[in-house]
Amino acid sequence: MHETRYLHAQEELQRRAKQIKAVLFDWDGVFNDGWKDFENGSPFSEVGSMGVNMLRFALWLRNGVNPPAAVVTGQINPHAEKFVQREKFHGIYMGFINKPDAFAEFLKKHGLKAEEVAFFFDDAIDLALAKQCGLRVMIGRKAGMRFTEHVIARGDADIVTANSAGENGLREATEAVIELLGNFADVFDQRAAYTEDYQRYLKERNATEPAVERGKR
Repeated sequence: MHETRYLHAQEELQRRAKQIKAVLFDWDGVFNDGWKDFENGSPFSEVGSMGVNMLRFALWLRNGVNPPAAVVTGQINPHAEKFVQREKFHGIYMGFINKPDAFAEFLKKHGLKAEEVAFFFDDAIDLALAKQCGLRVMIGRKAGMRFTEHVIARGDADIVTANSAGENGLREATEAVIELLGNFADVFDQRAAYTEDYQRYLKERNATEPAVERGKR
């Protein structure tokens, strides 16, 4: 059985996780297995969506504020935009071939340091951004193990999932980070009970107006 790969000691990963204030996600290969339709759309899994929501709630519980959340993608993707609107992310950066350009905008807009951002990614276009972030979570896949080992050798990942995006690797990734934050049981138990804390978080989250930024391709 394959397991999540942790590329540093547990104490170091916990230290990195506990400085995180914001989350950033690639889309293709993270929320889905990378297939597209003719309209350049690609869907998502509700399993992964719940994991992302629980991670945002975990950070809300830890930091006391709604954590900035965004998608950054090299494509103009209507599915990703609709997801961001539905889940009330703070924004989506579409058509950014050079993703650090979007990252610089994201940091400036939310008053963040790079080390305060967790980034979930899967491929070569993401590496220049991943290198800057405080916690780098790579969605693994069996077809591409040479690339995965190359990313690890470069030092551009801290966690690599055992499952691909099509196998709910994003859920695996978000649960790994929640566990590092130290409030895993509390997060899921509060959601199950629909507690007052979870309702306050949801009200704050749903008051967010997502911004749509388009890069020059």
